Order: sequence, then structure tokens, then C-alpha cells
Amino acid sequence: MPEVTARFAEIVGTANLLSGTEVNEDYGHDECLTCPPRKPASVAKPGTAAEVAALLSTATELGVPVTARGSGSGLSGAARPREDGLLISFERMNAVLEIDTANQVAVVQPGVTLAELDERTAGTGLAYTVYPGELSASVGGNVGTNAGGMRAVKYGVTRNNVLGLEAVLPSGEIIRTGGKNAKISSGYDLTQLIIGSEGTLALVTEVTVKLHPRLAHAATLLAPFTDLDEVMRAVPRILAAGLTPNILEYIDNLTMAAITYTEQLSLGVPDEIRDRTQAYLVVGLENRDGERLDGDVERAGELLGELGATDVYVLDGGSARKLIEAREKAFWTAKAAGADDVVDVVVPRSEMPGFLARARELATAAGAGVVGCGHAGDGNVHLGVFCPDPDKRHRLLHEIFAAGMAAGGAISGEHGIGQAKKDHFLALEDPAKLALLRRLKQAFDPAGILNPGVLFD
Repeated sequence: MPEVTARFAEIVGTANLLSGTEVNEDYGHDECLTCPPRKPASVAKPGTAAEVAALLSTATELGVPVTARGSGSGLSGAARPREDGLLISFERMNAVLEIDTANQVAVVQPGVTLAELDERTAGTGLAYTVYPGELSASVGGNVGTNAGGMRAVKYGVTRNNVLGLEAVLPSGEIIRTGGKNAKISSGYDLTQLIIGSEGTLALVTEVTVKLHPRLAHAATLLAPFTDLDEVMRAVPRILAAGLTPNILEYIDNLTMAAITYTEQLSLGVPDEIRDRTQAYLVVGLENRDGERLDGDVERAGELLGELGATDVYVLDGGSARKLIEAREKAFWTAKAAGADDVVDVVVPRSEMPGFLARARELATAAGAGVVGCGHAGDGNVHLGVFCPDPDKRHRLLHEIFAAGMAAGGAISGEHGIGQAKKDHFLALEDPAKLALLRRLKQAFDPAGILNPGVLFD
């Protein structure tokens, strides 16, 4: 290993190559609750795409497994390295290279965080609109998992907001896919193939993202319901009304109690209504015109009342911001409450009531608990699973994932498969599709060095 480490150090410089006791424990894990840390043999911190290319071609030559890392905020273990492997950290490749207002795009390196990109675009009147709940997350990490978040109901997930990539193949070849063009129909779409591949096909070294206008006026409505199914049935009606919400979230009563207590939130819901509430719907609206927003708020309030809400509260700016921030921290709240896992099954919106009922039934039968919240607008259900016994939890999760797929959904809507959900993915997914995915992996990475153990064994 000293010889291998020396080869990598020649590429990035000794100051940017860590090994042995120099490797900080943080490099050994992401935020996955069920993946114990594993310290890599070495950590390289390249500064250019050329250095990434040299690292990968050397790793291929030497047969060293490689894992990519952005901010380490992923939830499925995709950034958990191999103990005999090289971790490539993109912390030094964190520049916003260009903000092109004419084409409404930004070109960034993968280590740029969402907070940094938001700060850089603030003065332009434009914004990158993918907010997966953690602003310290990196753009490159978002590309790896096809991250979504609360605003996906209006703006889509990462793959809907990335126009082009620069990426390095395991061979060391550097390719460019897409660009600033609004559309391309020229051969296979490699941009979309690499997005969501969790570092198993190529390592992204530059990303061209869409920017959207920042709308000056916004409002947040909070609607309590006495029945969770009523919340789910209300969602398609709200979307069909033409209100175009930028946030449409459900939060069950236990999760709401936890996040309001943790964040010391006072939302103005009277005790008698709160005690009867099973779930809340949070509706975010925005507009460039204040009067039009007022009209949308009024119509949304009327519609929510017709759909069974016991009341509707238009939150003031401070309360709205705190509630959204608290909702974005729901994972940390679940973790602090002792959740044994957090999953992100996605189903068609119309199937959400049935799926949630089935998940509760399965948990009850297993002597476990599931609570949660989710992106009701796009059918993405986040469940905190309380089941300490690992074997029992594995069986319960398998049944929950199977129920989601039977409803026309998928195991993961935005967190990815990683290492945490790999066994369920391989057991439940269509064998023909898995065989095709393996052939794609082989075409990109014939030596099998990129993130072995993620997606596939």
C-alpha cells in the first residue's frame, strides 16, 4: 500500500493525499443510519479534472476501488468507502465557474454546496431550485443520487435541472455531455444516465444547471386534517386546480409534534384542533405579483376547507420559514428520536393513501412503528422506522418496499440505493432490467473499480 499511496500522492501532491492516521473519521461514512463507518486506505483531494483522470486511470491499473465524496450528507451509504480503497473527495473542486444569465444556467464544480450556489446567484434574480433538505449538500452529490426535495413538485428533481456534465471515466478519459442547450436529440443521453448512478459509472467534475427566476412574493398555508387519507386525497385536487404550489408536503401528527418541540415552533394551532389532527398539509405558493398571490392563497384556503381541512392557517413569514426549515431537518429529528432507519419510497400520488395504510399495517404486525412526512406533491413518502431488531427490520423494510413497488412505485425516490438498500433492490427489481444495468456498468467500468458494493454486489 505505501507504493500505491505514493502513486496517488504524485498526482495530487502530498498535501492533498491522506493515508493511515491522517484520514479523519468523517471520511469513513455518510449519514446512512445502518452503514457502519469504514476508513479508506487513502483520501485524495484533487483540484482539477485532469487530476481526477490520473487518479482513476491509476486506480484502474492497480485495481484499487474508488469512492467519490461530496459533503457526505447522503442517506444510503453510497459515499461509504472501502477499507482497501481510495476515497476521492471533491472538497477542493468547489468553484462556481460561470453564471450565465442570458441562458439562465450556472456552471459549477461538484464540490460547490447548495448554500454557496444560492449565495452566488442571489444578486442575479435567479436561483437553483433543487433543495433536498440540507444546504450543505454538494451539487456533485445531488447529481450522484438524483436528489429531490420539497420543491420538486414544481421544479422537478436534479435530473430535471441539469443540462450538461463533464465526467471522468475509469479509464481516465474525460467526456462532456449536454451543455447549455435547452434540448438535445443526438444519440444516447449520457447526462441522464450518469445522474443518479451513485458514482458507479463515472465521476462528475463539472455540472451545468438550470436557473429559475426568484419570485418576489411567497406564502405558506398550514392545513390540519383529522384523517391522513383525506390529506392524500386532497393532493391531486390541489394540483388540478392550477395553483402550481412550489411546496406540497404532508406531515403526520407525531412528526409535527417532534419537529415543533425540537425547534420550539409556535404555529398558532389551537389545542382542541391539534389534539384531533392526524396529519397536516403544508402548501407553499409563490408569484411574481403580490395581488395574484393573494388570490391564489384565498382560492387554496377555500379548496382546502372543501377537501376536509379543519382550518387553514396562513403562516407569517418567520413561522413559515421556521416550519420549512424544521421540515427539512426531519431526518435529524427522526435520528434524535431513535429511529433505526429512514426510507424514501415513491409511489404514484393516487396510491399514497393505500401505500401508507399498508405500511402502517405491516409495521403493526411486526411490532414496530413507522412515522413520517413526505413530498405529497410527487408521491415521495419518507418513513422513520422504529424497529431495533435488525432481522425483523430487514423483513419489515422488504415488505414495505415490495408494497411500494406493487403500487407502481420504486424503492427510492431521491436518497438512492447505495449500500443500505442494495439487497432489497436486487431481490425486488425486474431481473431483465438488472441484467441490462449490469451490462451498462461493465461498459463504463470494465475493471469494476467505481463504488463496488453500491447498487450491485
